[in-house]
Amino acid sequence: MTEPPGRAPAVVLPTHDGGTRLHELAPARAWARPEAPFAARKVYAAAHVIPAATGNNTPGAPAEIDWEATLAFRHELWSYGLGVADAMDTAQRGMGLDWAATRELIRRVGAEAAAVAAAGTVPAVAGLSVRDLVACGVGTDQLDVTEVPAGPAGVERALEAYREQLAVVEEAGPKVILMASRALAKAAAGPSDYLRVYRSLIEEAREPVILHWLGPMFDPALAGYWGSDSVAEATETFLELVRGLAAKVDGVKVSLLDAEHEKALRAALPDGVRLYTGDDFNYPELIDGDGSQHSDALLGIFAAIYPAASAAVQAYDSGDPAAARNILDSTRELGLHIFSAPTFYYKTGIAFLAWLNGHQAGFQMVGGLQSGRSVPHLVRVFELADAAGLLLDPDLAARRMTAFLDANGVPQ
Repeated sequence: MTEPPGRAPAVVLPTHDGGTRLHELAPARAWARPEAPFAARKVYAAAHVIPAATGNNTPGAPAEIDWEATLAFRHELWSYGLGVADAMDTAQRGMGLDWAATRELIRRVGAEAAAVAAAGTVPAVAGLSVRDLVACGVGTDQLDVTEVPAGPAGVERALEAYREQLAVVEEAGPKVILMASRALAKAAAGPSDYLRVYRSLIEEAREPVILHWLGPMFDPALAGYWGSDSVAEATETFLELVRGLAAKVDGVKVSLLDAEHEKALRAALPDGVRLYTGDDFNYPELIDGDGSQHSDALLGIFAAIYPAASAAVQAYDSGDPAAARNILDSTRELGLHIFSAPTFYYKTGIAFLAWLNGHQAGFQMVGGLQSGRSVPHLVRVFELADAAGLLLDPDLAARRMTAFLDANGVPQ
C-alpha cells in the first residue's frame, strides 16, 4: 500500500492482463443516520453471521459464531433505520449455518431487539416493535434432505419441521418469515401439497407472516417450487395461497431476479399485503415504483449498502424521490456484481465488505465459504464499493485490501 503525503490511501490492484495498477481510494463519504423511523418504505436488511476468528468453521463443521460481532452488526443496521431480516440465506442457512447455531441466533437477536425497543434510545427505530426491528426465517433445515422421502410422509415431515422452527421464532419475538424448504421441494407431488403445508402454518401462526419465494438461482434445490417449473403456473398457486389468507400475510418476498414478474405480482396482491423486493439486481426501480405502486424491501444487498439504503429511504421520507433513486442507482453496479452467477455465492462479497469496513476481525465465513469467490471478483467488489462511497474508513479498507492481496500472492 502506498500513501502519498496529504492524499487518500492507495492500493496496488491486479489487472486482467496480469499486471498491476495503483488505485487511489475516494475520501470517506458522510452518511447521515435518520432521526426518526422510516415512513415511506418498510425495509429489512438480510444480515450475515460473523464467525469466531479461531473457530473450526470448516465445510461440514458446526458453525462457531462470534456473537458479540454478529449482534454489533445488527445494532449498526438498526442505527441507520433498517430492520434486520435474520436467519435467512444471507446468514448461510443451508450453506454452513446449522440449525443449532440458527436457533441460538434467533433467540439472541430476538432478545437484543427487545432490549433496543424497550430502551427507545436509538432515534432511527424509536417506538418500533420487536417485529419491526427483526424478522427471522422459519424453515426445515434441521432435516437431512437425503432422508426425507418423496410423497405424503415427506410432506408431513417437512410440516412438522416448519412447526418446530415456527415455535422458536414466535417464542423469541421476531416477525416470522416462512422460507422455502428443500425438504418440501423434494417431497411435494404438486401444488396441493404446498398449499396444504403453507395454509396450515399461516393459520397456526400467532401474527401475520412474510412468505419468501426463493428462486433456483439462489438455491438449485428449490427448482419447481410451488409445484411447477413454469413461473406463471407457480405464481397462480402462490397467489391462490395469499388471496385465501390475506389477513394473515404481512407481505411476500420474491427472489427471482425478474423485475417484470415482480411488478405483475405486486399489482395482483390483495390490499394490505406488501411486496418486499428480494431482487438484488433491479431493486432501485422496484423500490422507486411506477408512480402508483412501489416495492418495500427485504434484501441481502442492503447488508452491504446499508448507509446508502438508509440515505435513499430518508430522501423518500423528505419528499425527494429523485435523490432517493439516484442514491439507489449509484449502488446498482455493486449489487449486480456481488450477486453475479453463481448467485448462491453472493454472501462471500457481503462478508468481504463487512471485513473491509471493520465489522469482523477476519475475512472468514462459516463453512469456509470465503473461498466461494475469486480474487479478481473481490477486487472488483472493492473497486465498486469505493466508487459508491461504501468503504466507510478508507485507511482501514486500504490496509485490509493490501493484506488480502499479499496473502493471495498479488505483488505489492
